[in-house]
Amino acid sequence: MHARHCALVILGSFLSACAMGPEFQRPAAPDTGRYTPGEQPATTAAATGEAGEAQRFVGGASLPGRWWESFQCEALNALVGQALAHSPTVLEARARLRQAQADLSAQARGTLYPGVDAQLGVTRQKVDPAAFGIPNVPSAPPFTLYNAQVNVSYTLDLFGANRRLLESLRAQSEYQSYETEAAELTLAANVVAAAIRQADLEAQLDYTRQLLAAESRQVAISEERYQAGGIALADLENRRSQLAQLRAALPVLEAERQQIDHQLAVYTGKPPSEAATARFRLSDLRLPTELPVTLPAELVRRRPDVRASEALWHAAGANVGVATANLLPSLTLAGNAGSDATSASTFADSFNVWSIGARVLQPIFRAGELRAKRRAAQAAYDAAAQAYEQTVLVSLQQVADCLRILEGDALALQARAAASEQSAGSYGVARQRFDAGGISEYSLLDAQRLQLQTALERSHAAALRLTDTAALLHALAGSA
Repeated sequence: MHARHCALVILGSFLSACAMGPEFQRPAAPDTGRYTPGEQPATTAAATGEAGEAQRFVGGASLPGRWWESFQCEALNALVGQALAHSPTVLEARARLRQAQADLSAQARGTLYPGVDAQLGVTRQKVDPAAFGIPNVPSAPPFTLYNAQVNVSYTLDLFGANRRLLESLRAQSEYQSYETEAAELTLAANVVAAAIRQADLEAQLDYTRQLLAAESRQVAISEERYQAGGIALADLENRRSQLAQLRAALPVLEAERQQIDHQLAVYTGKPPSEAATARFRLSDLRLPTELPVTLPAELVRRRPDVRASEALWHAAGANVGVATANLLPSLTLAGNAGSDATSASTFADSFNVWSIGARVLQPIFRAGELRAKRRAAQAAYDAAAQAYEQTVLVSLQQVADCLRILEGDALALQARAAASEQSAGSYGVARQRFDAGGISEYSLLDAQRLQLQTALERSHAAALRLTDTAALLHALAGSA
């Protein structure tokens, strides 16, 4: 008898341990100190003019929470603030977070504490003794039954099903918290990228209009030369074709700039019709010259998308415990006490109805349903683990890509700046020669078009450098 009792205790302990499912342990951070193969350069190349400063990568430094302030533009900071306060995307994420927190609170109160309900009823009824197998007894007249009682019930958490369910909901609440943080960071990154793109398009439009004016003047000169027999018709038509292509580019750039205006309006929770007329220029933005590059281990600990994926993995592990506990018995304690009376005058003074009991429920035959659900929960746990690993790898890749791109951006801007300076110098010489009567206006316009084209390309390279710097800061802070 003693041996049987010991065997039952051991079996119960074993089943209880199994029912708990996998105990989640926070995964270890990546065991690497760098993002790219080989050594990462400490600084980038420098160039003259806007956004041409050399950037220094400060390894192991902390990233500021409001990283967009690194561009030192008050208008941009204000725009990001408006977006974070009014964007429907962020407001939706915050509402879902409140929903997840309320779900957790409701489930916790429903499982950690007994349920207590009060019931009050009045029933008018008639009882026929013959209906209960008692014939030949006169039926009583109709009567009124007053009933009041308190019901109490509580399901014991024998195998941890409730605990693991709360653990799952807590992890899902954490997931929604990280998703909200990621949505805010991504919205800020989108606003910064749109503002830089708007400034880039402003510069392109400005240079394109100047190019269009120079090209139009060259076409006018070519038409005069053709009328004088100085050039062939093919040369004139070629010049007209170049002018037409340049004119065609202008409305495309204008439309894209208007789309950016609409996009910024939507980011701040406004309809496109209320898009602000004020626009950014590249001179409004300062290139961050010191870029804090957190270590990979720190990146994984702080990025909200990685933490969100970790929370889903945690929730999936808790769900395995819930599915396992559903295979085992559940014990519910219940009781009630109250009063039944046929007279309102004696109802308040009587206490004549009560009950107390326990119920054990053990699933016996479900055609394999519960075990299949446990296998599904285990598969979901394995899938969540791989999803977490993929999220970590992608986060490291994003930072590595941005670091390499910024190196290339700096070299490209350096080359564009050198070409722009050279063409500007050539235009200056051509201007002097034109003023001295050494070259024609047509040749001067050629030099001016080259100077404008190289200046446009340099401006675009500067905008790309600003954009990719924002992408690196966003990758270090986290993304959705």
